[in-house]
Amino acid sequence: MRTEYRSDPAMDPSGFVLLADYVPQIIQEIRYYSSYNFIGERIDGYEEPCALLSLEAARALKEAANQLFVQGYRLKVFDAYRPATAVKHFILWGIEDQDIRMKPYFYPDLEKQELFSRGYIAKQSSHSRGSAVDLTLLDMRTGKELDMGSPFDLLGPVSHPDCREITQEQYENRMFLRGAMLRSGFEPIGCEWWHFSLKNEPYPDTYFAFPVSSAYLRR
Repeated sequence: MRTEYRSDPAMDPSGFVLLADYVPQIIQEIRYYSSYNFIGERIDGYEEPCALLSLEAARALKEAANQLFVQGYRLKVFDAYRPATAVKHFILWGIEDQDIRMKPYFYPDLEKQELFSRGYIAKQSSHSRGSAVDLTLLDMRTGKELDMGSPFDLLGPVSHPDCREITQEQYENRMFLRGAMLRSGFEPIGCEWWHFSLKNEPYPDTYFAFPVSSAYLRR
């Protein structure tokens, strides 16, 4: 362990792995590296379009991916480890930035401040503890994502996992994903069908701040 890690554990990536190395069959579309997200620009701390996770979470996700693969599905990851600097970017955008250009795409039925007051954006994210992941399912027969009734990061009641204002097929798709993740040791949350956190996460009290970067991970 390098000297700076001893003085700042939040910068220590030694318990993390690059998901592409550990579970290569998982598809990745890291939205916060791109400008296609609810803010409309690349988010601070995302230096590469890659997913990082704690080793324990990666092992559990590999189990889920293997089970789904034999059933004809692949996992598609939108976000995994999220540095605390990214969360700070979200908060400053909410407080100071008047830009709402992405509202029609990601929060059409809510005002900007409601994203925070209703819990869609937290001041501390479980993603920063390194064992949470945002994902969906891709059907290998069609090459398309399963229809979940709302797209990733559409913030509002329609994205709650138990929302019934969607079709039966869409609801069953959500429950299929949920069941696979539960069996592999993950827990869902109440406002996002795509979000799951490892139940027995290894760093429950640490919010990491090192960048999303394969180069940093391999130092």
